[in-house]
This record gives sequence, structure tokens and C-alpha cells, in this order.
Amino acid sequence: MNKVIIIAEAGVNHNGSLENAFKLVDVAANAGVDYVKFQTFKADKLVAKSARKAEYQIQNTKDVNGSQLDMLKRLELSHKDHDRLIQYCNQKNVKFFSTAFDLESLQYLKDIGLDLVKIPSGEITNLPYLRKAAKLFSKVILSTGMCTLKDIRLAVDVFIKEGFDVNNITILHCNTEYPTPMRDVNIKAMLHIREEFNTDIGYSDHTLGIEVPIAAVALGARIIEKHFTLDQSMEGPDHAASLEPHELEAMVSAIRNIEEAISGSGLKEPSESEKKNIAIARKSIVAKTTIKKGEILTESNLTVKRPGSGISPMQWDEVIGKVAVQDFQEDDLICL
Repeated sequence: MNKVIIIAEAGVNHNGSLENAFKLVDVAANAGVDYVKFQTFKADKLVAKSARKAEYQIQNTKDVNGSQLDMLKRLELSHKDHDRLIQYCNQKNVKFFSTAFDLESLQYLKDIGLDLVKIPSGEITNLPYLRKAAKLFSKVILSTGMCTLKDIRLAVDVFIKEGFDVNNITILHCNTEYPTPMRDVNIKAMLHIREEFNTDIGYSDHTLGIEVPIAAVALGARIIEKHFTLDQSMEGPDHAASLEPHELEAMVSAIRNIEEAISGSGLKEPSESEKKNIAIARKSIVAKTTIKKGEILTESNLTVKRPGSGISPMQWDEVIGKVAVQDFQEDDLICL
């Protein structure tokens, strides 16, 4: 069974504090995720000075006047921070991962040893970025928030042209609203993506709660990505739509249970664990009254009761009319 890959998206929920980032690694490791993911960027290469905040960013930062650039500058992680985070992840036995948001950051992540790249939804229409990612990395996770099928196809084509094997591409269904209303999740679009592109699929979730990523696993997601935080009440753009530590643990546990539940053969047959209960739960044909040897077996002197270790009631018609081969007391299993 191939494990579902669970990516705990710390993102910028460290609020620019390396101490918070370490605490987020602790939470991710304790929850048992596969990767803890941060964001790698230089704010002045990511947004123009005139770029406004999204509505959710204004609401969650409680800052109407500040620019997106100012906000992101406070959330940058330095290269030294990355080095320390990687070391700490290694100590905690959880894989470090990050998403790059500019060309220089893509190169940096490659230089520090990452071979897997995550394309965020906002970069899926960034041709220079896609080309560089395709040249640098051998595996790609493509997030598709705000996308049409045409957007996805154009991005996938960039990687195919660079010689990517489709088996090394995973496409994540995603909705880029924080939090995503349940009515807008459209989880079946994930299946549409698989049909159209014949790739592995996954789901990057921004809903509140853990139900939707669990449902995505049941539908065939191979990768789940979910934001998490130390505390939803912290000030910052993504905290409000992130899981708290106990919720992340619950999601991981549920996903591991679901992947086991869907890992069977697909054939309807008794499982090993339930076979021992067949004789206990099913019934047999038994004597309803005292029956003497040679007496005719009839609906008047037979009935059906547990256990199921005798003649099955499905053979009722075959038993009726037969001659008793021995004496039977009430509740004795009938034998022929």
C-alpha cells in the first residue's frame, strides 16, 4: 500500500519568528505528517509596491492600510533560518519542504538539495517560473486554485516539454479562498483532473475543519496539503484558515485510518477478522420440539436458531420432508 503523503503547511504562520517556526516543526512531527512545508521568497521579488492585500489578508492581519509588500517582508525567512529549520526537521524526523515564490528562491531550494518542487496556485500562469522549475527539479506538485482546465494543461505542457514523465507530476485540486466555503470545494473536480491528465491527484485544502481532506483521501488523493498553526487567534494572514495542533493530529489519524480502509482487494468476501464470527452470528436448522428417529421433518417440528455451525437455513426446502436419522431434543442441531 502506498501511503498518502501528508504535507503540513506551516507557510508563513511563524509570523517571521524562527522560534515559532521551530514550534511548528514540533507540532508537525508530533502529528506524524510526512513533510512540514514553509514558504521561501524575497518579498520585493514577489509583489510590486502597489500590490494590495487580499480581503482575507486584511481581515486576518487587522491592517487596512498596510501593503502586501510590507506584510510579506515581515514574514520572510532568511537562508540562515532555512539552514536551521532543515537541521531541526532532521532532528525531529520530519521532512523539510518549502514552496518558492520567485526565480531566485527556486534556485535556492534546488541548491539546498530539494528535488521535489511545489508550484503554488498563484504561479501556475507564470511561464518563466514554470520553465525554471521544470529545468531544476525532477518531481512536481502542481496546485490548481483559481484554475480552469486550460490553465492546468498549459502548465503541465511546460513540464512535459522539458521531458517530465507524467508519473512524476501530481496535480492538487485546490480552492484559493481562505477559508474556502464548503459550497465551493467541488471535490469531484479532483477526479476530473485525474481523468483529463492521467496523473496522480491530491488536494490542497483551505476549508475549516478536517472533513474535506479526509473525503479527498477516500476518493483517491495521493497527497494532502493542509495549513496548520500554533493558534488560530494569532495575528497573520493564514492563521484563521489553519488547523490547530490537536486538529492536525486528528486529521493525520483519520487519513491513516481511511487509507487502510480503502486498501483492500475490492472483492466482496469475508475478511480474516470476521470469519470467526460466522458461526456465532448466523443460524442453523434446529429441532423446535422433541423429534423421534424416523419421524418426518416438518415446518412444525423445525425452526432456525443460532449458532450457524449446522445446516444452513438456506437449505430449508431440502430438509423439509426428510426422515429424522436419530432422536433430537429441542434446540439440537439437525443433521441428515
